[in-house]
Amino acid sequence: MQQQAWWNGATGRSDVPLETPEVLYLRYQCYRRRQVTRLLHLVPRDAIRELYGQARAWASERGLHDARDPMATLSAFAEHLLPLPSFEVWQEDRARHPLSHIEDGGEDPRSDEMVLPRRLEDRRFHYGGRSWTASLNVFRDGAMWRGFLRFREVGRGRRYHTANIFLEETARKVRQRFREFDRGTLGAFLRSVLP
Repeated sequence: MQQQAWWNGATGRSDVPLETPEVLYLRYQCYRRRQVTRLLHLVPRDAIRELYGQARAWASERGLHDARDPMATLSAFAEHLLPLPSFEVWQEDRARHPLSHIEDGGEDPRSDEMVLPRRLEDRRFHYGGRSWTASLNVFRDGAMWRGFLRFREVGRGRRYHTANIFLEETARKVRQRFREFDRGTLGAFLRSVLP
């Protein structure tokens, strides 16, 4: 059974979606902003004024200070302080640990807003004499993680997907449940969505 992560798009096969360099770079910038936000939330309230004073001096020396947007100055300084990986190192880590990056990129669990689904893993199987790929897609919905399956016939463009069939506390648990599905279970879900 061939498995492949959602992030692997440059294989040259037509049944694997491509994540463009621009999209990857935007995801990297979002990762950096999340790390900065997390750092700033760790700083005690009574220390923010002093930190902002340091940030303002640092930004003024570099011509980056904008008095109309103190938060931008503070964020730029915090980003400067953090030992964040380069884009290349981040890509390599993302390739090795896709699930961690999906969970890290989920919205605040206290938020009521849903985030866009992310393709986590693919499994190939045979059904009706044809080869199919079942893709697990996950997303955070409040404090929980939901997931659904998207099926595509290998070599063809048409896709079929289930309703949300997973509801777990973590994306890891969703992936674990998906991995427990045998070919018969995958075939039954595929049958349920075929016209």
